[in-house]
This record gives sequence, structure tokens and C-alpha cells, in this order.
Amino acid sequence: MISAKLAPLALAAAAASGFPAAQADSGWSQLNMPRGVTEISRKIYDLHMEIFWVCVAIAVVVFGAMVWSIITYRKSRGAIPDGTLVHNTKVECIWTVVPVIILIAMAVPAARTLVEIEDTTKTELTIKVTGFQWGWQYDYLDDGVAYYSRLDRKSDAARELLSGIDPNTVEHYLLNVDHPLVVPVGTKVRLLVTAADVIHSWWVPKFGVKKDAIPGFVNEAWFRVDTDKPGLYRGQCAELCGRDHAFMPIVVDVRSKADFATWLKDKAAEQKQAAAPPAAPAVTPSAAPAAATTASPATAS
Repeated sequence: MISAKLAPLALAAAAASGFPAAQADSGWSQLNMPRGVTEISRKIYDLHMEIFWVCVAIAVVVFGAMVWSIITYRKSRGAIPDGTLVHNTKVECIWTVVPVIILIAMAVPAARTLVEIEDTTKTELTIKVTGFQWGWQYDYLDDGVAYYSRLDRKSDAARELLSGIDPNTVEHYLLNVDHPLVVPVGTKVRLLVTAADVIHSWWVPKFGVKKDAIPGFVNEAWFRVDTDKPGLYRGQCAELCGRDHAFMPIVVDVRSKADFATWLKDKAAEQKQAAAPPAAPAVTPSAAPAAATTASPATAS
């Protein structure tokens, strides 16, 4: 009885912490980085795996040598510690030079990938992304289109304490918005990321993009979705930004270039019409005065 009454409270508390959103995808496949649907995300993944296997090889050598030494030179086998050994110049040179070579070998591909991550030249579409508590504003700077994106109403209703709504009945609970960011495939999109109040972070794992939104400062990021990968891609604010941080999702609607052009044209026309001043009311001419008035009794006399 008590546990049944406390279950909705526990679920609401978990929702407030962002736990349901994190559980939307789970399993062993989520332990590693995704390859993503952009060229830069795959390069980040390849760099990650390359460095990972280098670290695995180092761990095998180091821990293998440690285990071998412990087993071979254990006291039960009669090993006697050498109290005269202070240092060995050759060994010290080796364990200094080898790590330096390894670090240089790792730094070259890492630097190359970092340069590409920051290369926002030759972009075809520029969008200003402004984070605020708790949502996003998207401004298509060259096209006069701007709108807000917030948590969708179904998720917002289900997250309320004692709402009585089962989050499992809400599709993409805490990961859906009312107005997604719309972009075309095969287009280098440049993001200008900032914030209006506190620090946020615009993060879409499948794009390989995670950029902090800092008040008074503009960060840059970019992505280009593969031409054969249209669809919806989801992310979240990745910076603890306040009470409703868990309810600040990101949805990117990737469309074909033709569909995007149509959407952008319609959106611009819609916002232009909404911003136009209301038409002045038509002025109807007043009724003409009567040609003759009824004579007063005094005049008649």
C-alpha cells in the first residue's frame, strides 16, 4: 500500500533529475560513442577508438610486466630484494623517451581532428542558437526566420508531480519539442551558440557536436548530415543550468534540400505576415444631411 502510494512520487523525482531521458536508450551499445551521421562525428569516433586501443596496449604492457614481476620475484620463491639498486640510466632514458614518442604519435591525429572540428569556413547555412531557461531560440540569420523550441506539452504535463500520467505512454518522453530545428542534408551548417541567462550546452550525439552556450560570448560549431541520413535526431542540454535542466531537449529535423527550401520559404512568409501591422479599418462615408428639414411651428406661422 505504502509503496504503491510512493511510486508516483519516486517516478516524479526521477523525472526531475532527468533519469527517464537518460533511460530512453540503454544497453551495451550505449557504452561507447556513436559513429553518428556526420563526417566529423565519424572522425571523432575513429580518433577515440585509435587512442583507446593505444591505451589498451600500454595497459597490457605495463600491467603485464607488473604481474610477471610479482609472480616471478615473490618471496615464496626465495627472491631477495636488491637494496643496492638506486637507479638505472638506461632504463630511465627508455621510460622517458618512449612515452614522449607515444604522446607525439597520439597528438598528430588529435590535432588534425581538432582543427577540422573548429573549421567553420565554407558554410552554406548559418543559424544562431540561444539557450535560455529552459529552451532554445533558433535564428536563421540570412533568411529572417526565428522561433523558440521548448519541451513538448505531453512531456511537460507528464513530468508534473502527481500528474497521474504514465511517462511510458508518452512518446519520446522528455526528448521531444514543440518546434524542432530544421536543416537540410548534405549542407555545412554553422552554429553560433550563445545564451541569454546562464551557461547551457547544445549537444546532439549523432552529430558529434557539443558546444557550450555562454552569456555574452559566441561559440562556433558546425555539422553536415549525410545526404542519405534524413530524419529526426535528438539531444539535450549538457550543462547543469538550473531547476528544469532535465526538461531542455533538442530535436533536429533533417530534411531533403527541396523540402527544407519549401519549409524555409513558408516559415519566412508566415512570420512576415504575423509581424505585419494590422490593416486600418475601412472608413465609411457619413450619411449626407437631409436636403430639407421640417419647419418649426414658429417658421410656419
